[in-house]
Amino acid sequence: MSYEKVLQVKTCVIIGTKQTLKAMKNDEVSSVFLAEDADIHIIQKVARLAEKLGIPCERVASMEKLGRACGIDVGAAAVAVKKPGFDEGVTS
Repeated sequence: MSYEKVLQVKTCVIIGTKQTLKAMKNDEVSSVFLAEDADIHIIQKVARLAEKLGIPCERVASMEKLGRACGIDVGAAAVAVKKPGFDEGVTS
């Protein structure tokens, strides 16, 4: 299941719609996760950009569970997994 994938890489995730969109535009993302219970207008922007850029996009049922999988106490509408080499502490 997708939540387990997020848990496995939670040190390499970008949480939130704005941050996800920015990272996608900067070619830093290998995949994205979108919560089905989020506002459609919010996640639609991420889904469209992911399709345009060819980034795999998985849907999960719950913002609350997606947030918890990322280690935060609030829900998350969108989460991106960083490409290898874009981890914190790596400078270009």
